[in-house]
Amino acid sequence: MIKVTQDGNLDMRLLEISDIVDIELLQKFQDNFAVGMNCASVTVDRDGTPITKPSSYTNFCANYVHKSTIGDNRCAHSHNRMGQKAADSSRPFVGPCHAGLIDFAAPVIINNELLGTVLGGQILSDKPKEETYRKIAQEINTSEDALVNAVKEITVTDMRNINAAAEVLFIVVNTLVENGYARVKLEVVAKKLATKFTEIASAFEELAASAQVISQQQQSLNHEIDQVGKVTEEINEVLKFISQIATNTKLLGFNALIEAAHAGKSGRGFAVVANEIKILSDKSKETADNILELTGQIKNSIISTTNHSQETLQTTEQQSAAMEEVSAAVQEVVSLADELNSMMKSV
Repeated sequence: MIKVTQDGNLDMRLLEISDIVDIELLQKFQDNFAVGMNCASVTVDRDGTPITKPSSYTNFCANYVHKSTIGDNRCAHSHNRMGQKAADSSRPFVGPCHAGLIDFAAPVIINNELLGTVLGGQILSDKPKEETYRKIAQEINTSEDALVNAVKEITVTDMRNINAAAEVLFIVVNTLVENGYARVKLEVVAKKLATKFTEIASAFEELAASAQVISQQQQSLNHEIDQVGKVTEEINEVLKFISQIATNTKLLGFNALIEAAHAGKSGRGFAVVANEIKILSDKSKETADNILELTGQIKNSIISTTNHSQETLQTTEQQSAAMEEVSAAVQEVVSLADELNSMMKSV
């Protein structure tokens, strides 16, 4: 079973040969190997369960040894023993089986993890001795004559060829498994890469959208600032008008004082009123001047704020454009990662 750990690696404890190798391809190689090397072969998983069909099993094993309950149990024990020896050494192991034939076991190992074993053999390195196989027939409760005749059908092969066959099987099967493992791992990485870039793309899209909103808000703010500037100008015009009225009122106050002086005693009361008008006009003009000065400061602040706002708007627009470019680039990488993932699946 393919399972990815939290650190992004494959969980080797759950990985099986069938997860990373095309069993049909393995079966085809195993069949051709068995025919070419004139031996039998089968591949088992880490629990010893066959994952391929037996290739070129001999009549001796298929129809006599395995047909016997005792013989079949002995075969299972022998396979486990040889498989364990091969696993312990991480190399092919060649040796005699319980039935007097030569067998070999080639471990399937990835990252020091034993995924299974390729078992082969059912061959002889020397001419069989009849008394040996009659004894074996008695032990497994099968026909002595039939077993002796069956063992004579087995081709005698030089031990060097048997060792070479085990080595070839070990190298080829492990190469198939390593390539399959690399493909699956690359596929996992490609999926993870695509996922991460999709998350990044989404984040950039959100940032770009936020930048666009900020840009729109900044434009609205600039518009409001322009409106404030216009209102300030209108206030200045009104203040100028008030200042002019105050000046005219002051002149009227002077004229009223002159006329009151000409009137003598009867004009004293009017002189007091005229003086108050003059004082009021002075205060009105002073207030108007103060307000005009303040509106001038406001105008300067508005100009400064507008300039900064324009700079901020330009920066925001540049950031928005840059984020859109980055988002497009990330989307392209996501497409490439998806394409890579598809390529891995087709391998």
